[in-house]
Amino acid sequence: MTAVDPHPALTVQPGRAGSGFWTVAYALLIVMAFATLPSPLYGLYRTRDHLSSFVITVVFAIFAGGTITTLLAVPRIAARIGRRGVMLAAVAFMMTAAGLLAAWKALPALFIGRLLAGASAGLAAGTAITFLIELRLRADPKASMIRARNIGTSVNVGALGVGPLVAGALAQWAKWPLTVPYLVWLGLGAFALVGLWFVPETGARASGVVSSTRAAGAAPARLPIPAAAGTFSAFAASGLFAGLAGLFLGTTLHHPAHVLSGATLFLVFSAGVVSQLATSGFRASTVLALGTAGMLGGLVLLVISVRLSNPNLAMFLVSGALIGAGLGTVFKGTTGIVLEAAAPESRLAMTSALLIALYVGLSIPVVGAGVALNQGATAPDTVLGFAILVALGVSLSGWALVRRRPRRTESSQPDPR
Repeated sequence: MTAVDPHPALTVQPGRAGSGFWTVAYALLIVMAFATLPSPLYGLYRTRDHLSSFVITVVFAIFAGGTITTLLAVPRIAARIGRRGVMLAAVAFMMTAAGLLAAWKALPALFIGRLLAGASAGLAAGTAITFLIELRLRADPKASMIRARNIGTSVNVGALGVGPLVAGALAQWAKWPLTVPYLVWLGLGAFALVGLWFVPETGARASGVVSSTRAAGAAPARLPIPAAAGTFSAFAASGLFAGLAGLFLGTTLHHPAHVLSGATLFLVFSAGVVSQLATSGFRASTVLALGTAGMLGGLVLLVISVRLSNPNLAMFLVSGALIGAGLGTVFKGTTGIVLEAAAPESRLAMTSALLIALYVGLSIPVVGAGVALNQGATAPDTVLGFAILVALGVSLSGWALVRRRPRRTESSQPDPR
């Protein structure tokens, strides 16, 4: 569907909007890649600072807390400084975190850096998809929002694997592995800042539309419970795998290479992008059913692969790919449900609410597994317990989403562009 422009007073040249679209997509890519960049480096931090599993869990919880807190505030921040202002702030926070982690080699820097990285991810993820949709519609008012939405969700998921891949390779083969990855991202961020400066604004800085809507007595848009539950469960499954991948590769599977750890996470999230692209012409109910089945199959293989008498690396990697493919399709489907139902002026708030469910889902298994391991649970038993809980959540939310009555809208049809 082509949405009605909620800010008709804002005029943007189509050429600037078209180039701005790809600049915003690039900024989203590097910010979200930075969010997971340290994943293959935690083994080095553990050795350097003598960190326990519990401290690593606290570091992750700090990142998640920063992200979720920022997502709650994104609609109000965007109303003050605009979409472009939010994206500029996201890149600036990311660069500050990268500079801090590159220059200050102490545990407090890791805590502060991950807090800033979480704030950066919350700002970018909560704004970029809406910004991309609005830029596309201003470049071509007759365009479908589906392509912009699909690019936004694909970048959001795929970027989570790019950071670990690059950091793992640099940690394996470059000098100063706890410095060089952050310097690289400082350079990438500088390009993003320059590009974003010339991107046109698409959202009014004063929340006049929202205020008038509330004054008229309209109820604020609410995130559908099945969409929130589906996103939560999908990323809980991926969080379980991603959070324990490095531990299993280094101990149970006896493959401690940093590059393999990064490549494993890249496999998970790139499978999510591939599944989104491969299901572009499918009905929403079919996409969600396939995603649910993929995650369940991946969880089963994950449990088996680490509980065999001779743990199987190939099965472990296949389980990650299936989980990643499942999360990609479920995230695509739930995002479509949310943005299809939302009024244009409510898209930012609805996207932020959906992403809060995403990051809560991504965080709970990692934090919970860290606590369980710190209390003496074995890694295979920890995976089994959390896999059962996540599988129940995936099954129930998937069933609820598939049973939703399909709406006859453009979102269930392939995008001809």
